[in-house]
Amino acid sequence: MKKTCIYTCLLSLCFTYAQQLSVPVDTAVVSTHSTVVKGHRFSYTAEIGMQPVWDEEGNPVASLMYTYYTRNNVKDRSLRPLIISFNGGPGSASVWMHLAYTGPRILKVDDEGYPVQPYGFKSNPYSILDVADIVFVNPVNTGYSRLLPDDKGELPDREKFFGINQDIQYLAGWINTFVSRKNRWESPKYLIGESYGGTRVMGLSLALQEQQWMYLNGVILVSPADYKVLRVGGPVSSALNLPYYTAAAWYHKMLPEALQSKDLLEILPEAEDFAVNTLIPALAKGGFIEASEKEAVGQQMAYYSGLRPQVIQQHNLDVPNSFFWKELLRDKTGQTIGRLDSRYLGFDRKESGTRPDYAAELTSWLHSFTPAINHYIKNELGFVTDLKYQMFGPVHPWNNDDDNTRDNLRLAMAQNPYLKVLNQSGYYDGATTYFNAKYTLWQIDPSGKMRDRFTFKGYRSGHMMYLRNEDLIQANEDLRTFIKASASQGKAAKY
Repeated sequence: MKKTCIYTCLLSLCFTYAQQLSVPVDTAVVSTHSTVVKGHRFSYTAEIGMQPVWDEEGNPVASLMYTYYTRNNVKDRSLRPLIISFNGGPGSASVWMHLAYTGPRILKVDDEGYPVQPYGFKSNPYSILDVADIVFVNPVNTGYSRLLPDDKGELPDREKFFGINQDIQYLAGWINTFVSRKNRWESPKYLIGESYGGTRVMGLSLALQEQQWMYLNGVILVSPADYKVLRVGGPVSSALNLPYYTAAAWYHKMLPEALQSKDLLEILPEAEDFAVNTLIPALAKGGFIEASEKEAVGQQMAYYSGLRPQVIQQHNLDVPNSFFWKELLRDKTGQTIGRLDSRYLGFDRKESGTRPDYAAELTSWLHSFTPAINHYIKNELGFVTDLKYQMFGPVHPWNNDDDNTRDNLRLAMAQNPYLKVLNQSGYYDGATTYFNAKYTLWQIDPSGKMRDRFTFKGYRSGHMMYLRNEDLIQANEDLRTFIKASASQGKAAKY
């Protein structure tokens, strides 16, 4: 591997916090590497740096960390897609997809995604870097990204950054600067966002068009969070979780034999039909549902969830996900199951209770991601700083008001005939469930006139489906297919 480290200080500025930790405002480190993807070796350039966020007067108010990968020896960069990648949280660094999914390096984990010591990384033979360039962006207070003090030492107002619409606003401007600096205006552009990042990129699709005059070819939603459904309660929000219960119970062999003996993809359509056509109407009736109907629906729900009918009735058919994670294996092994990936198991202090003590899957992931990303940034990419790499940063309170991101994506698609959407979800994700994601796609365009521009892909894993090697291969291949299908191919953008 040939490697060079070049510091380019575009503004030759840095600011210093009271504890004397300096925050680079506008710097980059460039290095060259090689990799093998799908059997073909090629070289690529990695640029890791900090780029400012400007206020209305042109002053830097924040500095965002990014890592930008470009394949070398490309004849016409204008034809090469640019993928702009975000994770979620809100408050999560762009580390998960960077070091486990689409980037040129991935974690050293086993085939199911569990951590293996010594921690580290290896080449990603399935990375989409063969067909697209990628930039991983860390929003404010994630990774090394930070707010910057003014000349009086005062930090900018947090409320300008930490909310759905605020987040979209400043990131749209930052993307414009990045695309201009890297001379990528001609390139086909894609946004990919995981979890809350799904909300972010739905909103960015319209903000980029209307505020930056930047039009996209694709939006990729990875295990997206839809705050029009999540945590709002009510019949729809509750019932949409049921097919996930079916999937998790099937994985842990907790379903009746009639279902357990079938393949997962054979039984999920049954659970989905029950959720939409039976459970939502039953929950909508609330306390006025007839006792006989409530009993019958509860029995069906037990059949599809692996839960006991008694606890379902005790919850009036409205079983929270947190209770499901605690309850499913309570009488079998006494273990809890993971929130973001229910294949993972945990042990609580007590088997009694209504929710797990901790997230078994997240602690497992932090085992491998945290040491790997810190080692990778310093030793392979050559970026050295005393700033702490924040896997999860302080961004709360977060303003969720006026969330129109779902409709923003619809309007962006209506205005832009090129724009297509791909959703990727894991069946065992109990946080942003796969059926919730399907429902989101259904609701984006109520007219149905653009339904052929939406694609849904499901995988036999959880929130970060790419940690499982089989799904890493397939999910990257699905990205390649989507990028190819959403290319203009010389056609005009018109209806």
